[in-house]
Amino acid sequence: METLTHPDVADRLDVPGGGASAALNIRNVTKHYQRPDGTVVPAVNDTSMDIRRGEFLVLLGPSGCGKSTFLRCIAGLEKPDGGSITSHGRTLSSVDDKVFVAPENRDIAMIFQSYALWPHMTIADNVAYPLTTGSGPKRSKVQIKERVQSILDAMGIGHLARQYPAQISGGQQQRVALARALVRGSEVVLFDEPLSNVDARVRDQLRAEIRQMQQEFGFTAIYVTHDQEEAMGLADRVAVIDQGEVVQLASPKDTYLAPATLQVARFLGKTNELAGIVVNINGDAVVVETPLGRLTGRHGQEGLTIGQDVALVWRPERTRLAESLQEDNAWGASLGPTTFLGAMYESRLTAGEDTVVLQSGEAPEHREGDRVVVRVARQDLRIFPR
Repeated sequence: METLTHPDVADRLDVPGGGASAALNIRNVTKHYQRPDGTVVPAVNDTSMDIRRGEFLVLLGPSGCGKSTFLRCIAGLEKPDGGSITSHGRTLSSVDDKVFVAPENRDIAMIFQSYALWPHMTIADNVAYPLTTGSGPKRSKVQIKERVQSILDAMGIGHLARQYPAQISGGQQQRVALARALVRGSEVVLFDEPLSNVDARVRDQLRAEIRQMQQEFGFTAIYVTHDQEEAMGLADRVAVIDQGEVVQLASPKDTYLAPATLQVARFLGKTNELAGIVVNINGDAVVVETPLGRLTGRHGQEGLTIGQDVALVWRPERTRLAESLQEDNAWGASLGPTTFLGAMYESRLTAGEDTVVLQSGEAPEHREGDRVVVRVARQDLRIFPR
């Protein structure tokens, strides 16, 4: 039987993002749609990036932001209005050069939200289908059978080969869809919100399995989701998309703790937010006058000026209770209700008309209504123009 793993998996993960070594080079790709009223909407707006070989890239954004359209442009299911997509020097799409390679000839696999399994075919036949279509080496029936059984066994569903899609669970159907995507050994696999149709428990398990398979097989994964937790758990890098544009491309940690814009900060999980006016800028330190007093934080975006209206943003788990108002970035507040959320406690702290949230692994020692001192470290406080 054929080996299912790639000997150069580790090498792929270490390859830098740019140039011919990338799995995909995307340059100025644009795709517009026209609404019934005649308005032209940029679903993908002049997007450029290099996607590294062997990496797991997640396209993250709210519904309607253009992430699925971008994925479909890569797959060849949508024809871009501008720009180019190349893979290892091979042009897959170029508006200027009038090149457009059909989806079945791109050596790119795709897993859809609905799984797209043929109900009249057995599981084995569903998985075998990509080996019988498109470009690539022709295989004998014996070779196809061995390859299909190998991939099904690797996915833990070898015993389902003769079953039909309607006879297996949603989680098993997801594994079949992944097996079909991997059976040809395509270097790039696209995922269009593949876990949205399964329940939370199965979703967590399948998410871990997808990541494990990606690392084992070494393929490049491009994964669309609107679920921040899913993105953080899967990605090597996250591309946050807003209105057709990639507004941030970074590691999950940097995306969460150092958002590039106020919109990214608001989208990625819970935030505390205060309004203020810049009163001083000293290098990376920005001093802001707020209703809670003067607070110092770091640039969320460059170009801030003295007198500018800004928003101060930080994560609830970065809120702290302090001993004294003399501590840096501290203010007084009243402890509001505390809620037990299972993995943490969440408390609301009120000062005047502003309320901030504190999340901690331990319940607060104070009682509701007690006066407390709250602080946030400078490095955790990001400042953005409003």
